[in-house]
Amino acid sequence: MNLEFYRKLPIPMKIKEEYPVTEAMSECKKNRDDEIKAVFEGRSDKFLLVIGPCSADHKEPVLDYISRLRIVQDKVKDKIIIIPRIYTNKPRTTGAGYKGMLHQPNPDEKPDMLKGIIAIRELHMTALKDYGFTCADEMLYPDNHRYLSDLLAYVAVGARSVENQEHRLVASGLDVPVGMKNPTGGDLNVMMNSIKAAQSSHTFIYRGWEVKSSGNPYAHAILRGYVDFANKNVSNYHYEDLLKVYSLYAESGLANPSVVVDTNHSNSSKKYMEQMRIAKEIITSRSQNADIKKMVKGLMIESYIEDGSQGIGEHVYGKSITDPCLGWEKTENLIYELADKL
Repeated sequence: MNLEFYRKLPIPMKIKEEYPVTEAMSECKKNRDDEIKAVFEGRSDKFLLVIGPCSADHKEPVLDYISRLRIVQDKVKDKIIIIPRIYTNKPRTTGAGYKGMLHQPNPDEKPDMLKGIIAIRELHMTALKDYGFTCADEMLYPDNHRYLSDLLAYVAVGARSVENQEHRLVASGLDVPVGMKNPTGGDLNVMMNSIKAAQSSHTFIYRGWEVKSSGNPYAHAILRGYVDFANKNVSNYHYEDLLKVYSLYAESGLANPSVVVDTNHSNSSKKYMEQMRIAKEIITSRSQNADIKKMVKGLMIESYIEDGSQGIGEHVYGKSITDPCLGWEKTENLIYELADKL
């Protein structure tokens, strides 16, 4: 193989031993898991908001942002469950660009995977210990999930990964909700097949072991829009789109039919301000159709402290270095407005 074997990294068990979760943190996670699963099972009518920066780039502004979410969560807890996004590894279409905190705990420095593993675990641990939040992350690398498996509330499988067999099989063995995004080309049947695979039991190789999964009944759809043959962004969050997904679920026989709508990416054509309008339209669609209301469990919103995005090296505090995000003032107002409409 044409690889330079740089250094052997600690296995997840070793990292967990060095950076352990306390009994109080485990209890908090258990309570959060139960509350979130109740939404997917239909036992709770609370609404989920998977919300936060496109990518977790620096510890200080991410935790600052989460501290603000904590205050808002306490005010809307009767209607909304907030799941902060701490996305620590980012897919790159061509492989170039910032790949997230896992690769570069400091975006201005060279990749350091050992520091990255420690940095992402400490960040998720702090969110749980100091603010009572178990958070969401993307499962870009299935083998790496175990570094955070005792901390996460929610896992997303991205549009580029959803057709991958390994992602589907590992998702089938997770014990938290896993959102399967529609692929970049928009084929909803591919998304539904991925959900079926994730909800089924499988025998496969994982981390050098032959394992058997029990199937994940909380695997569900994330609608994020798509790019058509002419390279144009096409949305799939409208009323008619939601009815289409409902019909696909009705034909599938899958457990806990659920949708989370991603208000950014191709749904907004990455025009981050559109997220506010899209979020309100989803709430309106839910209010007009009982089936849609039952199926649409929440929203995914890209939000940070400052509006927009910046280049690496610009160092504007709390401003995204990947996709543009909605700033804090607009985010806070949006959450309160959504709570009023629910």
